[in-house]
Amino acid sequence: MTAHAPNLDLEWLTDCFKGISLEDLNAKAGMMARMDNKYVLRRSELKRVMPELAKRFDILDIDQRRIFTYDTRYFDDAGRSAYQEHHQGRRQGFKVRVRRYADAGLCFLEVKVKGLRGMTVKHRIPYNPAQSGYLTNAAVEFAGNVYSDHYGKPFGYRLQWAMDVRYKRITLVAGDGGERMTIDTDLQYRSSKRSLSLGTDVFIVETKSDQGRGFADKCLRNVHERPLKKCSKYCLGMAALGEVSRYNLFMPTMRKLGMIGQEPADQQMLACA
Repeated sequence: MTAHAPNLDLEWLTDCFKGISLEDLNAKAGMMARMDNKYVLRRSELKRVMPELAKRFDILDIDQRRIFTYDTRYFDDAGRSAYQEHHQGRRQGFKVRVRRYADAGLCFLEVKVKGLRGMTVKHRIPYNPAQSGYLTNAAVEFAGNVYSDHYGKPFGYRLQWAMDVRYKRITLVAGDGGERMTIDTDLQYRSSKRSLSLGTDVFIVETKSDQGRGFADKCLRNVHERPLKKCSKYCLGMAALGEVSRYNLFMPTMRKLGMIGQEPADQQMLACA
């Protein structure tokens, strides 16, 4: 996939931060095990907190690019077990996805499981971009081993393509290395039947810290924003695209994102395939 030029309409997100390289960011704050909080903000709300965040955070900068395109292909079984377990709040849930960092030329297989106190634990390995549309036998084995090693039981799911999502992201890291933050917009979803685009006036903001009470969370609380309990991009997309029948717990987030009340758009979306 070819790299995409930064969206000029989003440059206000990036101009006030000092840049940091990918190598330095990962060395400073890999955050593979962390507490996550997710928020949905409109443009005017996000603009209120950016100056304060710029005092503590640096921004990922690769070759003078600060806005990056992410392509993610999610896998689930026919019964949508990954979705159902998340919807039901089970403590032994999982997600399996192939993510392409289009602008950086990177691709990874990622498996997420749940740790103590709801902490997210992510395992990932490099993945061949030419195989990013499907799971190889080695990928299935890796996912199964992560799951069984973490939960102590067999991985009994037959995974298949479920949904693609593309979005633009900026990544921030605290100067002291104890906290990361991502800001995502221009979300585009696609399943085998439908597609949906949310535009660039709504943002999913995710904070990542050891305790889930970082400086970014404090800034958001100061402008009366609270974390949302159900804000999984995968689950929101599956609900909005009609791939699942039960999604009542995600409805508050879907309303805030503007997913409810609009028909899925008939548009093309390049994804991991």
